[in-house]
Amino acid sequence: MNAATMHRQGHFEDFGMDTISMAGTLGAKLQAVRDAGFSQIMLNARDLTSHAEGIEAAIQLVRHSGLRVTGLQVLRDFEGLSGHLHEYKMDIAKSMLEMSHAVGAKLLLVCSSTSVHASEDPQRLANDLRKLALLAVPKGIRIAYEGLSWGRTVNEFTMAWDVVSRADAPNLGIGIDSFHAFATKTSLDELDMLDPEKIFLVQLADFMWQDIRSVEERINTARHFRVFPGEGVHSQQLAELVMRLAALGYRGDYSFEVFNDDYLQIPLPVVAQRARRSAEWLGEEVLRRSVPLPNRMQLRP
Repeated sequence: MNAATMHRQGHFEDFGMDTISMAGTLGAKLQAVRDAGFSQIMLNARDLTSHAEGIEAAIQLVRHSGLRVTGLQVLRDFEGLSGHLHEYKMDIAKSMLEMSHAVGAKLLLVCSSTSVHASEDPQRLANDLRKLALLAVPKGIRIAYEGLSWGRTVNEFTMAWDVVSRADAPNLGIGIDSFHAFATKTSLDELDMLDPEKIFLVQLADFMWQDIRSVEERINTARHFRVFPGEGVHSQQLAELVMRLAALGYRGDYSFEVFNDDYLQIPLPVVAQRARRSAEWLGEEVLRRSVPLPNRMQLRP
């Protein structure tokens, strides 16, 4: 393994923040992320549409920030619909692709449907995702399909992989979210079935309890109580996840998708520094060794 490959497999630059972890204006978020030393950021579409000076000003703010856009999120409840519902979601998807292109995002994240109106037929789901992927081709955008742990049909990354494989589109891959994988207790051995070239994004977060006892608790934890990698009780699993992905050949981005109500009540620089500690731990320590060291798994604020 040459030095360049080793550098790419474990480095701070592989990790980025997500704007959903921070309160404040888009400009303040971009500044805090940049000041913490990150070079990339995952945007929520609402960061652009809710900007006080309008979407065009928001796009220019991002483009002039010096940060690379990891991707734009999130298209929800898209696949498996029919009739007027399908047409409605296609219009929404086209708008999100336009925003992605305008802001320089080369990836659009799609979460598996939770709608009771959606088909459960995996081939129907695959056909819709292939249609979306074809729309994204002229804009140079990749589609990352993620299995929500409370998705109606697709609720694990293994199921997302099956649908993506059926669709067979070159710019369609999967997104892996550590929270959802741990919440469903999906075995990390299942990662071995994946093609690393078709893993388009990995989102990382920890949480503060071992077991989630209901779907309601799972949704509540996901939306309000995630913490940065190394701050919760799943540090060993997170370390194993990123090391397995590296061994598999994944060389893409890691984004910290941390929904946390407490983080929205503390200063932006403090939140960004917490994320920096996580990136340093994962990039500079975990990915540069072959075996996790248990006494180094827990980060301290």
